[in-house]
Amino acid sequence: MNSLRPTSLSNCNKFGRFVWGFVWLFLFRPTARNMHGWRVFLLKIFGADIGKGAHVYPSAKIWAPWNLEMGEHSCIAENVDCYCVNKVVIGAYATISQYSHLCTASHDYSESSMPLVAAPIKIGAKAWITADVFIGPGVTIGEGSVVTARSSVFADIPSWVVARGNPATPIRARVLDSENPSIDIKTTPCK
Repeated sequence: MNSLRPTSLSNCNKFGRFVWGFVWLFLFRPTARNMHGWRVFLLKIFGADIGKGAHVYPSAKIWAPWNLEMGEHSCIAENVDCYCVNKVVIGAYATISQYSHLCTASHDYSESSMPLVAAPIKIGAKAWITADVFIGPGVTIGEGSVVTARSSVFADIPSWVVARGNPATPIRARVLDSENPSIDIKTTPCK
């Protein structure tokens, strides 16, 4: 887990978020669900690094697109809150399901001024963050891992495990049925 570092937001950052807020409200949010290309285009204009075939749904909230990196065929589903004060990296074929919250920042409550602190979040390739999961600052979710619904993640999760709980902990290995030809590990559960 990365340690939280003091962060200050420049006037340029604040202005960029102000402009992005209007773009999100009038050009991103009201679009049809299947207009992924248009929303990806808007995110890229604001500095996001997004791979081929990525899907971002219209009700997803991206705080600062310039801090978002998505691998090919990754997905941010409906009503995801991507609070990317720091970098959020989502690997190829990874899915962030509905109502999840990726939170890269907090405040240092040990100081009276409560300064903003932030650390990046990394979601590995082929990982699945299921519905309504909270991921805190500085967390890395390993490749191929699954975090089950309503879990809260405050520490790194290793690769190819299923994790759950508050705080989330690995409960078993994730084993794919490679003998079953109907299962394709490149497909994501986000449609």
